[in-house]
Amino acid sequence: MLATFFIEIILALVAFWRYRTNTTGKLSIVLLCCLALFQLAEYNVCETPLGLDSITWARIGYVAITLLPPLGLHVAMTIARKMQPRILGFAYASAVLFSGVFLFATDGLTSSACLGNYVIFDIARWAVWPFALYYYGWLLMTVWISWRFAAKLPKKRKFALYSLAAGYAAFILPTTFVTIVDPTTIAGIPSIMCGFAVIVAIVLVGLVLPNASEKKRRRVR
Repeated sequence: MLATFFIEIILALVAFWRYRTNTTGKLSIVLLCCLALFQLAEYNVCETPLGLDSITWARIGYVAITLLPPLGLHVAMTIARKMQPRILGFAYASAVLFSGVFLFATDGLTSSACLGNYVIFDIARWAVWPFALYYYGWLLMTVWISWRFAAKLPKKRKFALYSLAAGYAAFILPTTFVTIVDPTTIAGIPSIMCGFAVIVAIVLVGLVLPNASEKKRRRVR
């Protein structure tokens, strides 16, 4: 958890240093920070530092990962330059709704357990399937938008969107495979998924941002 946290923080710093002046870069920095915050919260669920109990850290971690789907969707739309305000607005609104549930509802997030390889979180039963549909739905929407709009773009931006779609697939598919093979890991999906999501972080900084950034042309006098 700590190793992944430091990798994602370093990548966020690299993104800040090189790409902070454009929209894609700014969104990517926030996305990387949310990934890193979840890893830190996950570690702190086990260690409970700073006087905060494990449930408080679990709430912080869940809010961090809840923001990831709309951020990724926003990145894809920005690279494609195909903004869909209603879709994006609904994505962010649903993220705020679920974040409010996990932060303030007494039964929103009830317990967490620190295991050897991942952390288990227990959320309200009524929220399990809606949150799963929210999460997978927006992730798959991001992959679909990336794939759909990439074909008609210039070479570099096309490569950026295809890379983003491949990066998403690289953590969605392994997580799904693990839960199918061992259904007992379903409660640990957020932890497992964000473990694989370090692939997205690397792809984002190594392949997506170098090809997606809007470079301003210098005016020739």
